[in-house]
Amino acid sequence: MATFEKRKAGWQARVRKGGINKTATFRTKAEAQAWATAIENDLSAGRAGVAPNRTFGELLQRYSEEVSPSKRGGKWEQTRIAMLVREYPAVCDTKLSHFTTETVAAWRDERLKKVSELSVIREWAILQNACSVAMKEWRWLSHNPLLTVKKPSAPAARNRRPSDNETDRILLATGYDRDEPPKTMMSRVGAAWLFAIETAMRAGEICGVTLEHAHIDDRIIHLPKTKNGHARDVPLTKEALRILRQVAAVTEGESTIFGISAASLDALFRKAKAMALIEDLHFHDSRREALTRLAKKVDVMTRAKISGHRDLRILQNTYYAPKMKELVHLLDD
Repeated sequence: MATFEKRKAGWQARVRKGGINKTATFRTKAEAQAWATAIENDLSAGRAGVAPNRTFGELLQRYSEEVSPSKRGGKWEQTRIAMLVREYPAVCDTKLSHFTTETVAAWRDERLKKVSELSVIREWAILQNACSVAMKEWRWLSHNPLLTVKKPSAPAARNRRPSDNETDRILLATGYDRDEPPKTMMSRVGAAWLFAIETAMRAGEICGVTLEHAHIDDRIIHLPKTKNGHARDVPLTKEALRILRQVAAVTEGESTIFGISAASLDALFRKAKAMALIEDLHFHDSRREALTRLAKKVDVMTRAKISGHRDLRILQNTYYAPKMKELVHLLDD
């Protein structure tokens, strides 16, 4: 049952039904009543096992507004959702009462014509979670169609590692010199590349390092917020420490030590890679190179602590790519 109360900010509407309590404030009482009626209809339809008179696009839009902002990757989710709503009207204009496994399969097949399996898998996770929330919390769906449709198979784990020659060419293209301060942003990209190979840090983590979190005397960088939501400390090799000091000397006064955003780092690295005539190399491949090198020095549990991996299978299958010729001599010991 809906109740309405006059407040300074306008009219507050409250809907209590079936153990669900929803509240919102509107400028006029008429707007509050219209909202309450829509909510009551949605809740009634959900309990009866009938989808409300909404489209899948409306479901995604509500998820984007109410759920995505609370997630670390919320901005990325909202961008993807906006793209899907804009570019796939055949799916997003579908009424929820007609949103079936066939609808999902048609979207999957059409999307695979434009992007890779990995991209579809990432978008699939958004849609699946949105449908789950709509089913369990909003009662807009009686079941989750994405759970009964075959998801694209994940591609083989990437095992690309940069060669020493490629690293030299990247440094030449960026203008980075080990003996000269990296005064330009492009030269700091070269410094970041070397730093990543020394520390196994992600590009975003490197770009976010501040003086506050760089404990030079202890040779540690503290990362208070990482991709998996857990803080971690990264030990610095002597070479990593040298790079950090070298860069910090020319970025004094900037908010971060490397003085470059993740977006700029990505764009400039792509430019440097093109100048160096290097194909199929990602900045993130430095992380695989770093962790493969670390395997010669520390055990797998220590590597997991350094890299922040909580699943050792990912560390082994994705970020450990030894060249067998490098291991042959170990068989003779």
